[in-house]
Amino acid sequence: MIQEIGEGRFNPAYMRKNPQEDDILLHYEYNKVMLIKEGDGYRLPAFRDLKGEEDAVESVSYLFSIDSKGYYLADTFQMPEFGGFVMEGLQIFRSFEPMEDGFAGITGSQIYRWRESRRFCGCCGGKMAPGEKERSMVCSACGHTEYPKISPAVIVAIRNGDRLLMSRYARGAYRHYALIAGYLEIGETFEDCVKREVMEEVGLKVKNIRYYKSQPWAFSDTVMIGFVADLDGDDTIRLQEEELSEAGWFTREEIIEYPPYISVGHEMMKAFKDGKI
Repeated sequence: MIQEIGEGRFNPAYMRKNPQEDDILLHYEYNKVMLIKEGDGYRLPAFRDLKGEEDAVESVSYLFSIDSKGYYLADTFQMPEFGGFVMEGLQIFRSFEPMEDGFAGITGSQIYRWRESRRFCGCCGGKMAPGEKERSMVCSACGHTEYPKISPAVIVAIRNGDRLLMSRYARGAYRHYALIAGYLEIGETFEDCVKREVMEEVGLKVKNIRYYKSQPWAFSDTVMIGFVADLDGDDTIRLQEEELSEAGWFTREEIIEYPPYISVGHEMMKAFKDGKI
């Protein structure tokens, strides 16, 4: 999955430190990220790539590190017109190499979006500024503090004997098959959320709900909690057409694979196809 970065150690701890020339500079504009194009591929820019144009970066914020390499968010930045700098859509990180930079790039975008959405205080309307001692945004007027947005959601592989339930979303750009998923409501357990989402989206009951694994999914500011469950009773699908365009039961042989398996949903689909769940 996208957060599985081999032997690299991801350290999200907040700290204040200055960038070194081999550290990575992350700059975002809405749903795009700045990259350097090299041949047929892309890479994240390092501070050494600025080549004397350091003034283009007025301020940066340390985000996290992978091993000894730091990743910094450019608060204000004028993209150079030299060196192959380009802006590309964030979906490029679904297949980015090396994977650790893909994970870093999409994780950095989650912090960027949160900071952009918290420029003004929701309590008094005052200007917000990054916290000095922790990863937060603090109101300069009333002191109200906001922390990064992380939305918990469930995703479930529903088994019906040797068949798996898969569906397609009714909206959005993602058109591949996926598993049933949804956001946790206030007051719900994860298991109750699984039951509710399955009933709402496909009109089915499930039992034997078992935890699979979790995954940070920065594309939607989410932490995904994966489960496996068994069908309980009638297998007739009653589709919620506002959410899904189609849903059906698929045998192991019929399941379509979507490598690389960067999401917990695709990993569970692959595991079912291979007879592992």
